[in-house]
Amino acid sequence: MKLSDVLIKPVVTEKVNKATEKFNRYYFIVDKKANKLEIKKAVEEFYGVAVAEVNTAVMPGKTKTRFTKAGFISGRKPSYKKAVVTLAQGETIDLYANI
Repeated sequence: MKLSDVLIKPVVTEKVNKATEKFNRYYFIVDKKANKLEIKKAVEEFYGVAVAEVNTAVMPGKTKTRFTKAGFISGRKPSYKKAVVTLAQGETIDLYANI
């Protein structure tokens, strides 16, 4: 797998921002086939930081239902893989640099 295909997007929420400030952890949505070594290499290459630890979890898809004039419409959100990347002491990632 190419390293450019591993990272899909960073997760930016209030909960993640608190974890970043307190524990120096960053969250990413990654390809479901990527393993921890590939995720570590991709983060180190793209952001130029030293990664201390990588934890992964596959988040299950959820069913969503909405009510319309025609009745209930139900669908499904796809499952995805989430990676929690802990950086080495003193390292940071500026996620807003390329906006």
